Amino acid sequence: MTSNTTKPDSLQPAAEMAVDLFDNWFDPIETEVRARAREFVEELIRGELDAVLARPRYGRSQMAGNEGRAGVAGHRHGSRTRSLTGTFGPIEIAVPRARLTTSEGKTAEWKSQALRAYQRRTLAADALIASTYLAGTNTRRVRRALAALFGGTVGKDTVSRTWRKVKSDWDAWNTRSLAEEPIVRLILDGTVVRVRLDRKATVISLLVVLGVRADGQKVLLAIKSMGGESAEAWRTVLDDLIKRGLRRPEFLIVDGAPGLDKAIASVWDGVPVQRCTVHKHRNLFAHAPERLHDEITADYNDMIYAATPEEIEIRRKAFIRKWRLKHRAVADSLEEAGERLFTFTRLPPSQWRSLRTTNAIERLHEEFKRRIKTQTVLPSADTAAMLFWALLASGQINMRKVDGWQTLATKPIDQPIDLAA
Repeated sequence: MTSNTTKPDSLQPAAEMAVDLFDNWFDPIETEVRARAREFVEELIRGELDAVLARPRYGRSQMAGNEGRAGVAGHRHGSRTRSLTGTFGPIEIAVPRARLTTSEGKTAEWKSQALRAYQRRTLAADALIASTYLAGTNTRRVRRALAALFGGTVGKDTVSRTWRKVKSDWDAWNTRSLAEEPIVRLILDGTVVRVRLDRKATVISLLVVLGVRADGQKVLLAIKSMGGESAEAWRTVLDDLIKRGLRRPEFLIVDGAPGLDKAIASVWDGVPVQRCTVHKHRNLFAHAPERLHDEITADYNDMIYAATPEEIEIRRKAFIRKWRLKHRAVADSLEEAGERLFTFTRLPPSQWRSLRTTNAIERLHEEFKRRIKTQTVLPSADTAAMLFWALLASGQINMRKVDGWQTLATKPIDQPIDLAA
């Protein structure tokens, strides 16, 4: 006895019709736009040449005799094919050619201003490639992400070359004059990053300086790659700012690193300095077992976030008395910061939120680390600094005005809080 096995009719057609993802995503609008892009670009360049020659293609002067030739600056001689990739995708265009008469009576090849010599991508396409890179991915992933848009014409090397074009703007930014910048406050902090140095992964420090203008707007002033956060390293950064015309600031916010304190004292001695309260909070944890951390946090926050200088002074004394008895290392750590931990109390309370910490830079550090997470190790120290700057210069990260900017004109009072416990 034989049995006949049959398969559903639907299975075979389904297998035959199987397609890759996105294969059937035909978009007539995109197709028509890309088809029109070639015509538009060619017409744009032809119009540019018509304006130079003062006559359209195949045009004849209306004037008679030699008067008609007086306005002729040269002559056309065919065209050449160029490949161009833009946000509209890759296209082949016919670029007209012409010889122009020079003042010496000779001729020279006409060069389009709209389409530069050897240009293979539009500036918008380059900006898109660079922005995708800055959004937090590596060169290979940028190529894959933009493959559909650019028809596979953008390779890993193209992404790298496009990114290197940013360097000219980076160099100009590093040497710009700061004499006209109305900076009243500086926030200084550093972060570490892994880069490739001599073909080995190496940890370096990025030293960052944010400025606050008189209107409250934060602005990046410097970002330099250094071997560490020593006094010499920070002194190099500060000396460069002063050399470029930066005025003496009215207020400084720092993380408490000894090297930075020494560098500041050598160039701006006497300027009020606020030590970051968040960094000191972390330091207190380092001096106590974990089971005491919640209690330390509660007491510390009650002190730091009190509403008036008088309340802060009272709660500080209470903190010192309590922790001298309970765990003296915590009290000693708080006293080590001295009055610099409470310099913010010398200005109006409306500014306290922006004065207490270096959070403005810490947020930039976090965004920067998030963007480079996929790369693990950056190609070089210069690339690390340039990438940090480009995130702000390109608008990928925006900075707002500081809290309490309306009272920035108020000068710090001379009387600090009483540190006696």
